[in-house]
Amino acid sequence: MSDLDPHPEEALCEAGPCPGPVTEFFPAREVPLGGVRGVFVERVLPQRDLPTVGAWCFLDHFGSPTVTKTGASPDIDPHPHIGLQTVTWPFDGRIRHRDSVGSDVEIQPGQLNLMTSGRGIAHSEYKVDGAHSGHGLQLWIALPGTETEIAPHFEQHRELPVYQTPGVRAIVLIGSLGGLTSPATAYTPIVGSDVRIEPGVEAAIPLDPDFEYAVMVIEGGVTVAGADVGAGPLLYLGSGRTELPLSSPTGAHFALIGGEPFGEDLVMWWNFVGRSHEDIVAARNDWENRNVERFADIVGHPPEQRIPAPPLPGLHLKPRKRRIGHSHN
Repeated sequence: MSDLDPHPEEALCEAGPCPGPVTEFFPAREVPLGGVRGVFVERVLPQRDLPTVGAWCFLDHFGSPTVTKTGASPDIDPHPHIGLQTVTWPFDGRIRHRDSVGSDVEIQPGQLNLMTSGRGIAHSEYKVDGAHSGHGLQLWIALPGTETEIAPHFEQHRELPVYQTPGVRAIVLIGSLGGLTSPATAYTPIVGSDVRIEPGVEAAIPLDPDFEYAVMVIEGGVTVAGADVGAGPLLYLGSGRTELPLSSPTGAHFALIGGEPFGEDLVMWWNFVGRSHEDIVAARNDWENRNVERFADIVGHPPEQRIPAPPLPGLHLKPRKRRIGHSHN
């Protein structure tokens, strides 16, 4: 998935201290993909005051039943990425993914799809004929500075570990949870998990106190660390927790993300994650100038079938400090 906003805001974050346990809500915002008539998604990350959770720097909920606007399901033409991994986790629908390293796969529910951009990759996404419009999550993970120049690659995982405690089932998409580790390639200490809790259950999931965490409810309602959470917003939980208390009278489906606080300044703009204004300018120029050594053509797409980069803002992009609330438990 691409950030197709024709006037994207820069998301600039400066590495900050670990906050300790907090419970702070950040609202979801409806964002159009594919222009004015495109499908709308709910975006909960980045936030102006919370650009990252661990290395997670982007979280969209597509096909959300709480989105109030409608639109046609978009076919997303070739577009570029640098400095990140894209994580696609569909609940419903089928998507054809093609990229500049030769991948041509169908993305189906229950399969983790992980694309690592490294120095540069281009890809496209199209709804499979006859399939539903789709429902799922798209996330980005910022690569650490030591890995931003690695060779781009794509991986798909059909077998993922599942952490279970009575009434709770958590699929470990990437990273580690409760002593289980996903086979997906991770470059920072991280976790992403798809969690379901049954009605009437009270339970706890073990956490790493060195990680910061956040929860986004997809369906239902759940009480997390004493905070009631419904579908939509992101609940930021901070760090310093050894377990996550959960209860739900009705049952719930939610995403749990976390990781060691990202210790590097980032500049995010459009589909690029860099370390400086110059990184973003260079990547944009390479895309617009059709530098095939960085962004190779995608088989099956003519060279002219690609999304042009938006104009850069008229300012020098600099990191800013992230700001989070102080409602400590």
